[in-house]
This record gives sequence, structure tokens and C-alpha cells, in this order.
Amino acid sequence: MPRGRYSLHDPHDHTPLGEEHFHCADGPSGWRYVSRLTTPSGDPAGSVDLTIDQLGRPLRLELHAASWQVRGAALDGVTWVRTDPTGEHATEGNVRAHAFTGDSPAFLVATARLLRLEPGAPATRVRLVSFIAPVLAPRTLDQSWALLHRTAHTTDSGPLMVDEYQVSALDTGERHSVHLAGDVVLSAPGIELEDLDTPPSTFA
Repeated sequence: MPRGRYSLHDPHDHTPLGEEHFHCADGPSGWRYVSRLTTPSGDPAGSVDLTIDQLGRPLRLELHAASWQVRGAALDGVTWVRTDPTGEHATEGNVRAHAFTGDSPAFLVATARLLRLEPGAPATRVRLVSFIAPVLAPRTLDQSWALLHRTAHTTDSGPLMVDEYQVSALDTGERHSVHLAGDVVLSAPGIELEDLDTPPSTFA
């Protein structure tokens, strides 16, 4: 069960945005990621609870940020309920999309598992619904993912396979790299792995 800490920053000007303290686990029914977020000063800033099945589809998503809450799952595409800060009203949404995404590194791992790409294979298009803090407003977006390289790195506990993905935003053409080792993000725009207590889990 990997457990660790990511530092989060603005990918453009590198302003610190806080930290995400996480643990995740792979099991016979899928993969679960749970985290709590803090501000740069250490104050609570929200939480992430994501469970995906063996095929990478979201079985359950729960996000909290600035009194906003989102709960979602894969149902006729993806379906969610977003609750406003007062708690008096809730809005439902449904989009013919493959999965969810957002600020958390969890979504990069989940998307990679959903696509199951092989090195050198053609890029794959994926439609996602994004929820970005602090208000968690939904936005549908299309991305293209390609697995460029899979490299073995020697560690004390054995070889560590690192995948380098190229992710392209199809609306803007912006491209960036994402480096994953199993169910842990090593680096991505705005994300740096700072601590890891145990080695990443390897997906079958």
C-alpha cells in the first residue's frame, strides 16, 4: 500500500499550492486512492477519494474543496452530484465521457490504467469530466494520451518500471509529459513526489 506526499504548485509560475498526503492500494476488485490536501501554511484544503475497477472505470468518486462536494461514478458515461457551499441545493450532471479528472495525481494514474497503452502505440483520445478546486465546477474536455517510453530503473527493492506519457489537450494543442511508476506519479505539471514510504504497486 503506497503512502506518501506530493507537493503541488502552479505549473506556469511555480507558485506553491500546498500538499497532498495520500495512500492507495490495488486489490482484486480494483484500485483505491485516498488523500487529504493542505494549503502551503498547512491548513486543511479538501480531500480526494477515488475507487476504480479493474478496467479503470470510476466506481466511486468523492471530492471536497472549499465547502463544495462532488460525488460521482460511471453510469451512462459518468454521472455526478455537486453540492453548493450552503448544502441547500445540489445539481446533477451526466456526460458521455470515459472517466473523471482534476488536480489530484490520482486521476493521472486512473486514466493511464483505463487506457492501458503500450509503448509506441498510436495516441488514444479520451473524454474526461474535470473538477478543479476550489469550486469543483464540471468541465468536459478531450485529451490525447500516448505512451512514449517504458524504462527500467534499478532500485534496492528491484527494477522499477517508469512510463513516460505525452498528454495533449485537444482544444488548445498544449502538450506535457507525465511520468508514472505503477500507481504513483513521479512527476507531472504542477506535481512532484516528495515522500514515498513503500514501493508503488504494479498493475497487472
